[in-house]
Amino acid sequence: MNAHEALTWVVAQSPAPPADPGGQGEDFGKSSPVGLLLLVVFAIAVAFLIRSMTKHLKKLPVSFDEQRAAAAAPARVQRAEAAAKAKAEADAAGDADPEAADAEAKGGGTTTR
Repeated sequence: MNAHEALTWVVAQSPAPPADPGGQGEDFGKSSPVGLLLLVVFAIAVAFLIRSMTKHLKKLPVSFDEQRAAAAAPARVQRAEAAAKAKAEADAAGDADPEAADAEAKGGGTTTR
């Protein structure tokens, strides 16, 4: 064997395995049933979150224009807003009977004392 062949043989040898493989023991890279279960639970949770978010997004109006929103609002929302407005006006005017302001806002007319 000449020097060239000896050098090639030394360079081509595989290195000896280290004494400490750095945490890569026999079970390195293998998954367990617990990992699969956790992955399935996360997938189910994401599916429910997407479903819930879609329901909430369907409730949003197409436009946030106030005039269109007021026209599309249900009657009970409009009545509640009118009652709140009447109560605020009564408080500002110093009205001592807030029930009268509520009745007036609901369309019940004025009350007599």
